[in-house]
Amino acid sequence: MIKIWTDGSCLGNPGPGGWAFIVTDGTNIAERSGGEKDTTNNRMELSAVIAALNATKKHTEVEIHTDSQYVKNGMETWLKNWKSRGWKTADKKPVKNKELWMQLDELASSVKIHWIWVRGHDGESFNERCDELARSYAETLK
Repeated sequence: MIKIWTDGSCLGNPGPGGWAFIVTDGTNIAERSGGEKDTTNNRMELSAVIAALNATKKHTEVEIHTDSQYVKNGMETWLKNWKSRGWKTADKKPVKNKELWMQLDELASSVKIHWIWVRGHDGESFNERCDELARSYAETLK
């Protein structure tokens, strides 16, 4: 099973943003980053996971480490209810970032994901590196 770390960053919110992921199979490590000129932190958190899953499609089981409760809770708890309500929240408002949630849901349907929350800015090396990559990419878009 491969392990993935993801992070998103936004300079302002909204503002220029970056996402990043690191993938390792225990021997090899790959890093990727990207971003958007006008976005939000939550969009970048989702984009990081989407990009990581797109890059690792041949794998059927992955471990995703994220410091985003938004992404983890969305996938483990909220998504099922949003879909059953026609993409509405509990208070009947449209789900924000629906198109990204739909992409992530589609990608997740073909892989077993073990979600692991990590505390951000707490010294976990791959999480810190993802944060650095995401922020650096966002800086290039200023």
